[in-house]
Formats: sequence, structure tokens, C-alpha cells
Amino acid sequence: MREFILRIDGMHCGSCVRRVTQALNSTGSVEVEEVRIGAARLNSPDENPPVEAAIAALAKAGYSARLER
Repeated sequence: MREFILRIDGMHCGSCVRRVTQALNSTGSVEVEEVRIGAARLNSPDENPPVEAAIAALAKAGYSARLER
């Protein structure tokens, strides 16, 4: 598994955490390890994790994100 962390802007509460988690799970290509205000830790079985797909899913849900590591 390859771990990566996304820094997510616009999260303010538990409802945001739920929406972000649902958006990331909707990609079907990442395993959500942890979501907290401002960041998400994800795992992917792929050598090149689908970062762009995760960021696109978050954008569709109304959040901007960038790869932290």
C-alpha cells in the first residue's frame, strides 16, 4: 500500500469530515485511513496513487485539496 496525505481547505466541522470521507470513498480507488479537519490520510494499492482522482472528487464535493506528501 502506498500512503499519501492531502491537505484539504474549507473543512470546518464533523459534517465536513463526513462529506470529505464520502467523496473520497466514491472514487473506489483509495482506502481512507483517516480524515480530520484540514487533512486526509489515504492508502492506495497502486504504485502511483490516484491523487488527481481524489482531488477531483473533493472538488466536486466543494473542497479544494493539494498533495502534502
